[in-house]
Amino acid sequence: MPTFGPVKRQDLIGCLRQLGFEGSFAGGRHQYMLKAEIKLALPNPHQGDISSDLLSRILRQGGISKEEWEKL
Repeated sequence: MPTFGPVKRQDLIGCLRQLGFEGSFAGGRHQYMLKAEIKLALPNPHQGDISSDLLSRILRQGGISKEEWEKL
């Protein structure tokens, strides 16, 4: 993955799979991915990339450090 910053939704899902998450599964309002006891909600598809602010919140919820993300 390039340096920490905006990312396409499909790239986010692919990278989360590399980090051991399974899915994506249909949920109530959002799809989600699972890893052990962590249930990580995915942003709905929309035009444009996922911002670095939203990416930061997703990684924090998933217990993923920025350094771990950038090693992919």
